[in-house]
Amino acid sequence: MIVGKREAWTGRLFLVALMVVTIVPFISLFVTALHPSGSYPSGLQWPDDPQWGNFVRAFEAAHMGDLLWSSTLIVLGVVPISLVLGTMAGFALGHLRMAGGPLLFLLFVLGLTLPFEGIITPLYYLVRDLGFLNTRWAIILPLIGLYMPFAVYWMRAHFVNVPTELSEAAQLDGASVWQVFWRIHVPLAAPAISSLAILLFLWTWNQFLLAIVLVDDPRQRTMAGALGAFQGQWGTDIPLLCAGSLLILAPTLTVFLIFQRRFVSALLQGSVKG
Repeated sequence: MIVGKREAWTGRLFLVALMVVTIVPFISLFVTALHPSGSYPSGLQWPDDPQWGNFVRAFEAAHMGDLLWSSTLIVLGVVPISLVLGTMAGFALGHLRMAGGPLLFLLFVLGLTLPFEGIITPLYYLVRDLGFLNTRWAIILPLIGLYMPFAVYWMRAHFVNVPTELSEAAQLDGASVWQVFWRIHVPLAAPAISSLAILLFLWTWNQFLLAIVLVDDPRQRTMAGALGAFQGQWGTDIPLLCAGSLLILAPTLTVFLIFQRRFVSALLQGSVKG
């Protein structure tokens, strides 16, 4: 398909405009964070005396060390379990073609339409009755269940396109279904699994709603969930609030910059397969 010069330039201008719209808010946060504490800067005015110490103050005031540890524990509790369960279920639905698979897959697809806001109230009472309220388990266990429809849908999209001849050849050599799964299909699914891991990490790290509703202690929330408590404490100090917001965003931005090619590959894979 040949794209004309006009279409090419239009696409480039659109991308530049989109990039500007995306980057300007981050620049505004950064510039505001360098103003003196207690001031009310406007626009993108660079301060005469940049206050780099605002980032240190925000790090100490928000207890970033505790938040990093808490978020890491929550990610380690959610992502590996979701990957294992989603990969196994996706293999069963996409490659084994189990009895009742289409109906079960339809239920998972319906789960994709379930909004967090719609179940937060019954989820609160369920977590409370289980005795997990105000603990990290109140975030970890619901997230595993809420992410499962997407994880199964994602992995099924991979396994449904894998030739069945691979499994048949391995079974003729005496391999069991379990051996076929772990020794053949899991290595072949490494790109899909790693892409899913990146998405689950970003979603878990940035989880806000469940963290503020189910956990009272900000130090046991995710970093994004602790932003609400930080805002309530320092909401009148705009530069310090911007510095804290940038520190909370820094881990996800770092992960995105490091794995941006894998992230783009994940989106493309999800749009092509299935």
